[in-house]
Amino acid sequence: MNREEFAASIDHTVLGPETTPADVRTVLDEAAAHGMNACIPPCYVAEAVAHERDPEAIATVVGFPHGQHAPEVKRDEAVAAWEAGADEIDLVINVGRLKAGDDGAVADELADVVAAVPVPVKVIIETALLDDAEKRRACEAAVAADADMVKTSTGFADGGATLSDVELMSEYLPVKASGGVGSYEEAVDMLDAGAVRIGASSGVAIVEGHPESGD
Repeated sequence: MNREEFAASIDHTVLGPETTPADVRTVLDEAAAHGMNACIPPCYVAEAVAHERDPEAIATVVGFPHGQHAPEVKRDEAVAAWEAGADEIDLVINVGRLKAGDDGAVADELADVVAAVPVPVKVIIETALLDDAEKRRACEAAVAADADMVKTSTGFADGGATLSDVELMSEYLPVKASGGVGSYEEAVDMLDAGAVRIGASSGVAIVEGHPESGD
């Protein structure tokens, strides 16, 4: 994968609770300079779209970080983000309902959001909180909802992406590996395991680690 293709697989991310408009502008500038996407809080999407430097794509989050919003709130949040200019939606699954065995409700909620917006939806299943059987059920719900991608983590649970989780999830849908990926080598390992997208706050360091960055 050449540097340009590699950079386009990175979602350079800032989602912490203390994220300021200036933090978002920094991430947008860095993403644009390095050919990456940006993943930012929904409250800043409209400002990001109006920013003078454009990343490859602007992603934002819905139901973040715990996935416990009412289904209609998630749907409305996704619609608002799309109307503000978001190119992609990263949607947190309701882990509690999944663990309770209410897979139908989980899939219905996801499908409601997918149907409400004409942009790609990535379903965050929060792998650190699930056993392998639950991970498979979460991926099956994402498939049933016609989601575009599954994503490992919010970055707010105790654990992030692992190679084994990426391999498992890639049996169902394209995978975004997020959480704990901090170097070029780690990103390549995730891509080799089956990921097609990497979410990371250290996107600049990851892309600058590409062998062609020194050319």
